[in-house]
Amino acid sequence: MSSEYIRRASVAGSFYPCIKSDLLQQIEYSFINEYGPSKLPKIKKMVGSLKGVVVPHAGISFSGSIAAHSYFSIAEDGFADAFIIIGPNHQGCGSSVALYPKGNWETPLGCIKMDAELIENLVGDIIDINEESHPYGENSIEVQLPYLQYIGKEKEFSVALISMAIQNFKTANEVGKIIADVIQNDDRRIIIIASSDFSHEGGAYGRLPPNNLTADEYARKQDQLAIDQILKLNPKGLISTVYNNNISMCGYGPVAALLVASKKLHATNAKLLKYITSNDVHPGSFCVGYGSFDIH
Repeated sequence: MSSEYIRRASVAGSFYPCIKSDLLQQIEYSFINEYGPSKLPKIKKMVGSLKGVVVPHAGISFSGSIAAHSYFSIAEDGFADAFIIIGPNHQGCGSSVALYPKGNWETPLGCIKMDAELIENLVGDIIDINEESHPYGENSIEVQLPYLQYIGKEKEFSVALISMAIQNFKTANEVGKIIADVIQNDDRRIIIIASSDFSHEGGAYGRLPPNNLTADEYARKQDQLAIDQILKLNPKGLISTVYNNNISMCGYGPVAALLVASKKLHATNAKLLKYITSNDVHPGSFCVGYGSFDIH
């Protein structure tokens, strides 16, 4: 595939605005509103201790302010030369674990370059290259790109995008180890971004909470179990907790892979930056949990 290939944005106009000025306005609002960091990000002198972040991937009007906390941390740490973004493949098509090919990915803010070196070094074993594993309409990775473009508008950076259709611990563990090995052998500054929403509860998701709990109450209760494992930097514990408690977290595999990689890169601390549910933003009979973390 030619390096000049451009992937057009597929969720612009639904998950985020398709007009540049509107998108910039919505991103900025996500930083300064009541659920965001309360100020706009500014890239500081390189610190380099941040291994990765966990971000939600709903529409910016729902979860953007929570994602903004993680991107604020990225700016505070000095940004990076490249980012490895791991997201769930909601549609389950293509390969089990796949990189997006070389080329460019377009959003209303311009094109982001795929990192050819990272792609070449990450591919192999469990990870292959498969464009079909990044189907049009898949939001988990694409909604992260405008935030990187907004913060890094004066920086040259690139990305490698990994989609996970299979999220069990064996898979997440292998992916995390591969990522850590590649980062350790690269002289550049690389940050990992794991994309996941938390619980999806209520009739709209075919899930009726037990014990007369509301969807919001049940989502918060379930999510706390997963949050506890992330804060312990426990990837195996996270996945077993999700399985054993039937937690409807959609990107537990990418988060577990981030934890595996971060620990191999000598991370010692995970911090919950912000958690809300969609009911905080748009009250209703169903809800989704959104959490942001940074890993140092």
